[in-house]
Amino acid sequence: MVDLDGVGMTSRRTRERLIQRLKDNGIKDQQVLNVMRATPRHLFLDEALSHRAYEDTALPIGFAQTISQPYIVALMTQLLLSRGPRKKVLEVGTGSGYQAAVLSQLVDQVYTVERIKPLLDKARARFRSLEMRNIICTHSDGGIGWPEHAPYDGIISTAAPEGVPDDLLYQLAPDGLLVIPVGSENNQELRIISRVGDSQNYDEEVVEKVRFVPLLSGVTR
Repeated sequence: MVDLDGVGMTSRRTRERLIQRLKDNGIKDQQVLNVMRATPRHLFLDEALSHRAYEDTALPIGFAQTISQPYIVALMTQLLLSRGPRKKVLEVGTGSGYQAAVLSQLVDQVYTVERIKPLLDKARARFRSLEMRNIICTHSDGGIGWPEHAPYDGIISTAAPEGVPDDLLYQLAPDGLLVIPVGSENNQELRIISRVGDSQNYDEEVVEKVRFVPLLSGVTR
Protein backbone atom coordinates (compact mmCIF):
# COMPACT_ATOMS: atom_id res chain seq x y z
CA MET A 1 0.00 0.00 0.00
CA VAL A 2 1.23 3.47 -0.86
CA ASP A 3 1.93 5.80 2.07
CA LEU A 4 3.54 9.07 1.07
CA ASP A 5 3.13 11.76 3.73
CA GLY A 6 3.16 15.32 2.50
CA VAL A 7 3.56 18.65 4.19
CA GLY A 8 1.15 21.51 4.79
CA MET A 9 -2.17 20.86 3.07
CA THR A 10 -1.13 17.28 2.24
CA SER A 11 -0.21 16.43 5.84
CA ARG A 12 -1.50 13.46 7.81
CA ARG A 13 -3.77 15.73 9.85
CA THR A 14 -5.39 17.08 6.68
CA ARG A 15 -5.97 13.57 5.41
CA GLU A 16 -7.49 12.49 8.72
CA ARG A 17 -10.07 15.26 8.46
CA LEU A 18 -11.05 13.89 5.06
CA ILE A 19 -11.29 10.32 6.38
CA GLN A 20 -13.54 11.48 9.22
CA ARG A 21 -15.78 13.21 6.69
CA LEU A 22 -15.98 10.00 4.64
CA LYS A 23 -17.00 8.09 7.77
CA ASP A 24 -19.61 10.72 8.62
CA ASN A 25 -21.06 10.31 5.11
CA GLY A 26 -21.47 6.55 5.45
CA ILE A 27 -18.21 4.99 4.23
CA LYS A 28 -17.81 2.00 6.54
CA ASP A 29 -15.43 -0.38 4.74
CA GLN A 30 -12.21 -0.13 6.76
CA GLN A 31 -10.04 -1.36 3.88
CA VAL A 32 -11.42 1.38 1.65
CA LEU A 33 -10.86 4.01 4.36
CA ASN A 34 -7.27 2.83 4.89
CA VAL A 35 -6.50 3.07 1.18
CA MET A 36 -8.16 6.49 0.88
CA ARG A 37 -5.99 7.66 3.77
CA ALA A 38 -2.78 6.26 2.25
CA THR A 39 -3.23 7.31 -1.37
CA PRO A 40 -1.50 10.66 -2.11
CA ARG A 41 -4.30 12.48 -3.95
CA HIS A 42 -2.13 15.59 -4.29
CA LEU A 43 0.07 13.69 -6.75
CA PHE A 44 -2.89 13.26 -9.11
CA LEU A 45 -3.45 17.01 -9.50
CA ASP A 46 -1.50 19.78 -11.14
CA GLU A 47 0.70 21.56 -8.60
CA ALA A 48 -1.46 24.71 -8.64
CA LEU A 49 -4.37 22.72 -7.16
CA SER A 50 -2.47 20.30 -4.94
CA HIS A 51 -3.21 22.37 -1.81
CA ARG A 52 -6.89 21.45 -2.30
CA ALA A 53 -6.25 17.73 -2.75
CA TYR A 54 -7.81 16.64 0.55
CA GLU A 55 -10.97 18.68 0.26
CA ASP A 56 -14.00 16.49 -0.36
CA THR A 57 -14.68 17.96 -3.77
CA ALA A 58 -14.17 17.26 -7.46
CA LEU A 59 -11.40 19.34 -9.05
CA PRO A 60 -10.49 20.14 -12.68
CA ILE A 61 -7.72 18.19 -14.42
CA GLY A 62 -8.03 19.80 -17.86
CA PHE A 63 -9.82 18.78 -21.07
CA ALA A 64 -13.19 19.50 -19.36
CA GLN A 65 -12.57 16.53 -17.02
CA THR A 66 -12.35 16.28 -13.23
CA ILE A 67 -10.78 14.18 -10.52
CA SER A 68 -13.76 12.73 -8.67
CA GLN A 69 -14.80 13.84 -5.20
CA PRO A 70 -13.12 11.54 -2.61
CA TYR A 71 -16.51 10.55 -1.18
CA ILE A 72 -17.64 9.33 -4.62
CA VAL A 73 -14.38 7.40 -5.16
CA ALA A 74 -14.78 5.77 -1.74
CA LEU A 75 -18.48 5.05 -2.28
CA MET A 76 -18.00 3.45 -5.70
CA THR A 77 -15.10 1.38 -4.41
CA GLN A 78 -17.10 0.29 -1.35
CA LEU A 79 -20.03 -0.69 -3.59
CA LEU A 80 -17.75 -2.69 -5.88
CA LEU A 81 -16.40 -4.67 -2.91
CA SER A 82 -19.72 -4.93 -1.07
CA ARG A 83 -20.45 -8.49 -2.23
CA GLY A 84 -17.03 -10.00 -1.79
CA PRO A 85 -13.51 -9.57 -3.19
CA ARG A 86 -12.96 -8.61 -6.83
CA LYS A 87 -9.81 -9.83 -8.56
CA LYS A 88 -10.02 -8.31 -12.03
CA VAL A 89 -11.57 -4.88 -12.49
CA LEU A 90 -12.13 -2.62 -15.50
CA GLU A 91 -12.25 1.15 -15.06
CA VAL A 92 -13.90 3.24 -17.78
CA GLY A 93 -12.31 6.71 -17.76
CA THR A 94 -8.80 6.79 -16.30
CA GLY A 95 -8.78 10.57 -15.94
CA SER A 96 -6.12 11.60 -13.43
CA GLY A 97 -5.58 7.96 -12.42
CA TYR A 98 -6.76 8.45 -8.83
CA GLN A 99 -9.64 5.96 -8.87
CA ALA A 100 -7.44 3.32 -10.52
CA ALA A 101 -4.74 3.93 -7.91
CA VAL A 102 -7.25 3.33 -5.12
CA LEU A 103 -8.58 0.18 -6.78
CA SER A 104 -5.08 -1.18 -7.42
CA GLN A 105 -4.53 -1.50 -3.66
CA LEU A 106 -7.73 -3.51 -3.18
CA VAL A 107 -7.94 -5.85 -6.20
CA ASP A 108 -5.43 -8.04 -8.04
CA GLN A 109 -5.55 -6.37 -11.45
CA VAL A 110 -6.92 -3.08 -12.79
CA TYR A 111 -7.51 -2.47 -16.50
CA THR A 112 -8.25 1.17 -17.25
CA VAL A 113 -9.38 2.88 -20.47
CA GLU A 114 -9.03 6.59 -21.31
CA ARG A 115 -10.10 8.38 -24.51
CA ILE A 116 -7.98 11.54 -23.99
CA LYS A 117 -4.35 10.75 -24.73
CA PRO A 118 -2.63 13.53 -22.67
CA LEU A 119 -4.59 12.51 -19.56
CA LEU A 120 -3.67 8.87 -20.07
CA ASP A 121 0.02 9.75 -20.48
CA LYS A 122 0.03 11.69 -17.20
CA ALA A 123 -1.81 8.93 -15.35
CA ARG A 124 0.55 6.27 -16.68
CA ALA A 125 3.55 8.29 -15.46
CA ARG A 126 1.95 8.57 -12.01
CA PHE A 127 1.35 4.81 -11.81
CA ARG A 128 4.97 4.23 -12.78
CA SER A 129 6.35 6.65 -10.20
CA LEU A 130 4.18 5.07 -7.47
CA GLU A 131 5.22 1.56 -8.60
CA MET A 132 1.61 0.49 -9.15
CA ARG A 133 2.45 -2.40 -11.42
CA ASN A 134 -0.96 -4.06 -11.43
CA ILE A 135 -2.59 -1.26 -13.48
CA ILE A 136 -2.75 -1.74 -17.25
CA CYS A 137 -3.85 1.24 -19.39
CA THR A 138 -5.02 1.77 -22.93
CA HIS A 139 -6.04 4.72 -25.11
CA SER A 140 -9.49 3.79 -26.36
CA ASP A 141 -13.21 4.54 -26.31
CA GLY A 142 -14.30 3.53 -22.82
CA GLY A 143 -17.92 2.98 -23.78
CA ILE A 144 -16.94 -0.24 -25.55
CA GLY A 145 -14.94 -1.42 -22.52
CA TRP A 146 -11.84 -3.51 -23.15
CA PRO A 147 -13.14 -6.78 -24.60
CA GLU A 148 -9.70 -8.34 -25.10
CA HIS A 149 -9.30 -8.80 -21.34
CA ALA A 150 -12.93 -9.62 -20.46
CA PRO A 151 -14.64 -10.96 -18.47
CA TYR A 152 -14.22 -8.75 -15.39
CA ASP A 153 -15.34 -9.40 -11.80
CA GLY A 154 -16.11 -5.70 -11.54
CA ILE A 155 -16.43 -2.63 -13.74
CA ILE A 156 -16.44 1.01 -12.59
CA SER A 157 -17.31 3.92 -14.86
CA THR A 158 -16.11 7.40 -13.89
CA ALA A 159 -18.24 9.08 -16.58
CA ALA A 160 -21.99 8.94 -17.15
CA PRO A 161 -23.66 7.49 -20.25
CA GLU A 162 -27.32 8.29 -20.85
CA GLY A 163 -28.06 4.56 -20.76
CA VAL A 164 -26.08 1.54 -19.59
CA PRO A 165 -23.80 0.37 -22.47
CA ASP A 166 -24.54 -3.22 -23.49
CA ASP A 167 -20.82 -3.71 -24.18
CA LEU A 168 -20.06 -3.26 -20.49
CA LEU A 169 -22.78 -5.67 -19.38
CA TYR A 170 -21.48 -8.31 -21.79
CA GLN A 171 -17.98 -8.00 -20.30
CA LEU A 172 -19.10 -8.81 -16.75
CA ALA A 173 -18.09 -12.21 -15.40
CA PRO A 174 -20.76 -14.39 -13.74
CA ASP A 175 -21.85 -12.59 -10.54
CA GLY A 176 -19.83 -9.56 -11.66
CA LEU A 177 -20.75 -6.03 -10.58
CA LEU A 178 -20.97 -2.82 -12.60
CA VAL A 179 -20.93 0.49 -10.70
CA ILE A 180 -21.93 3.31 -13.03
CA PRO A 181 -23.56 6.77 -13.07
CA VAL A 182 -26.37 6.92 -15.62
CA GLY A 183 -28.44 9.77 -17.01
CA SER A 184 -28.39 13.20 -18.61
CA GLU A 185 -26.16 15.99 -17.31
CA ASN A 186 -28.62 17.30 -14.71
CA ASN A 187 -30.35 14.04 -13.81
CA GLN A 188 -27.91 11.24 -13.03
CA GLU A 189 -28.18 8.24 -10.71
CA LEU A 190 -25.39 6.05 -9.42
CA ARG A 191 -26.38 2.45 -10.05
CA ILE A 192 -24.98 -0.93 -9.08
CA ILE A 193 -25.79 -3.65 -11.59
CA SER A 194 -25.07 -7.31 -10.88
CA ARG A 195 -25.01 -10.16 -13.36
CA VAL A 196 -27.11 -13.04 -12.06
CA GLY A 197 -24.81 -16.07 -12.12
CA ASP A 198 -23.79 -16.93 -15.67
CA SER A 199 -27.17 -15.91 -17.13
CA GLN A 200 -27.85 -12.83 -19.24
CA ASN A 201 -30.05 -11.43 -16.46
CA TYR A 202 -29.03 -8.42 -14.39
CA ASP A 203 -30.24 -6.98 -11.09
CA GLU A 204 -30.10 -3.21 -10.79
CA GLU A 205 -30.17 -0.92 -7.76
CA VAL A 206 -30.16 2.89 -7.65
CA VAL A 207 -27.80 4.18 -4.94
CA GLU A 208 -28.10 7.98 -5.02
CA LYS A 209 -28.18 11.08 -7.18
CA VAL A 210 -24.78 12.08 -8.58
CA ARG A 211 -23.18 14.40 -11.12
CA PHE A 212 -20.42 13.15 -13.44
CA VAL A 213 -18.95 14.31 -16.72
CA PRO A 214 -20.69 12.61 -19.67
CA LEU A 215 -19.31 9.43 -21.19
CA LEU A 216 -18.30 10.46 -24.71
CA SER A 217 -17.47 8.21 -27.64
CA GLY A 218 -14.34 8.29 -29.77
CA VAL A 219 -10.76 9.18 -28.83
CA THR A 220 -8.67 12.36 -28.84
CA ARG A 221 -4.94 12.82 -29.14
